[in-house]
Amino acid sequence: MKKSTTSRVLLLILCLPFVAFCQNDPISAGSNIAITSTGSGKVKGYIHNNIFTFKGIPYAKSDRFTTPEKPTPWSDVRSSMTYGPVCPTSPTTTVNDPFEFAFHHDLGYSNEHCQTLNVWTQKLNDGKKRPVMVWLHGGGFTDGSSIELPSYDGENLAKKGDVVLVSINHRLNVLGFLDLSAYGDKYKNSGNAGLADIVAALQWVKENIAQFGGDPDNVTIFGQSGGGGKVTCMMNTPKAKGLFQKAIVESGSYITSFNEKSVSQRVAAALLEELHLKPSQVDSLQKIPYTILNEASKKALRKISMEMRKAGKAGDGGWNAVLNEDFFPNQPTDPAAMELSKNIPLLVGTTKNEFNVFAPSQENQSMEDLKAGLQKRYGDKTDAYMAAVKAAYPSTSKPSGYTDIDLSFRPMAIKQADMKSGLADAAPVYMYLFTWQSPVNNGLYKAMHCMDIAFQFDNIARCQEMTGGGKDAVILAGKMSSAWINFAKTGNPNAAGLPKWPVYTSATGATMLFNTQCEVRNHPDAELLKIASSVKPAGGM
Repeated sequence: MKKSTTSRVLLLILCLPFVAFCQNDPISAGSNIAITSTGSGKVKGYIHNNIFTFKGIPYAKSDRFTTPEKPTPWSDVRSSMTYGPVCPTSPTTTVNDPFEFAFHHDLGYSNEHCQTLNVWTQKLNDGKKRPVMVWLHGGGFTDGSSIELPSYDGENLAKKGDVVLVSINHRLNVLGFLDLSAYGDKYKNSGNAGLADIVAALQWVKENIAQFGGDPDNVTIFGQSGGGGKVTCMMNTPKAKGLFQKAIVESGSYITSFNEKSVSQRVAAALLEELHLKPSQVDSLQKIPYTILNEASKKALRKISMEMRKAGKAGDGGWNAVLNEDFFPNQPTDPAAMELSKNIPLLVGTTKNEFNVFAPSQENQSMEDLKAGLQKRYGDKTDAYMAAVKAAYPSTSKPSGYTDIDLSFRPMAIKQADMKSGLADAAPVYMYLFTWQSPVNNGLYKAMHCMDIAFQFDNIARCQEMTGGGKDAVILAGKMSSAWINFAKTGNPNAAGLPKWPVYTSATGATMLFNTQCEVRNHPDAELLKIASSVKPAGGM
């Protein structure tokens, strides 16, 4: 062998460990890495753990209170490796330390031009039609973002299920839901601007997701809390018809009606009064600093809510979708609205404890004190109530276990499931109840609001402060994330490791209970909910 050849061989051998190390790097980014096309121009992301990741891609643009339009095209390759801006909200000035430890919020940076999305996928432009899952974040219609919680990260779900995961930011609060339709055609859809953003994002998915390896004709929208409410809204607007094929509502079945124009326009008028503006000066709202505008909107919401209550009408003082002929011509309970999503399979559920863990702790309460408190609310039905709790949740032993159960979100989820499943020839409905109890912080968090998201996204390692990161959590996350993936693929959540999950009907009430040992039970808490709904709080609890 010639000396030069020997030298090259030796050099190659010496470099092999380095080459292997480079090939196994968990992250790869550079000028010719993770590039694909969109309708507005090329974007460049990065590869992490073999998942192509893109962040902050613009899907729309708009001025304040106006309908979203396609983003301005770009000619160069757009770097899309960091999250885009989040919609401005009221500033956070204090936190509850034990709960902030669990949630570990990332508030990002704010800008009114927040119409961006993020994508995780295994391959680009390979012709494979992967199911697409579009995540709508929580926070009601007021707060939140696609990056707010570590559980929202889409890498693990994309890797495990070979799905394309998309999450979005959109306009919120006064920027997304102030109804200025009384002041000219320019603002005719301002009351639904935030939801119009979601439709624009779904249109972007329809037009562009094939470049990211996704199937534009197999899209599942899913969201938790406010995100679940937004999923419900998408199911009830003709604007989103055909843009998604399946829906998942997680602890978010609370949208049972939309605001009437007579109410939403009163809020806008009250806001103008608060800012000492005449109707002819409505365009001035385009330039008023957000902080001033937002504070004025809060006062306007409170004012109209108080007026409605005084008049004996419902009014919770929050932002909501607005009835109009364009976006929401019918209330969610109207047959015409339900017909829009009749053929959309639905997965819907809640957590056992939801917000009840945020109440003052009753861990040291005696059983006698518990019963005394329950009697103030349930009177002679106290014993029946306690027996119903035991029947629904046989492991209940501590006094706090009788009072920390959610009795609000669950009935709304059942109502949504009943309405959907009651339609003739409707697509199937599947119901779940997340009951697993977090061991962290002496069991403080239980199955609280948002707890299940880490399991659905298979993100236990990212959410150890909330879940503990233990073996039981990892195993349950494997089962739940598989169910979510299978539902996105086929409309059926049945998965290995779970008992057979039947379709829900109001007659059977079939519900998957997610816990260390998962089980299906029919109407698992029917008696408890019946007793709880038959009495009104009488103070003391």
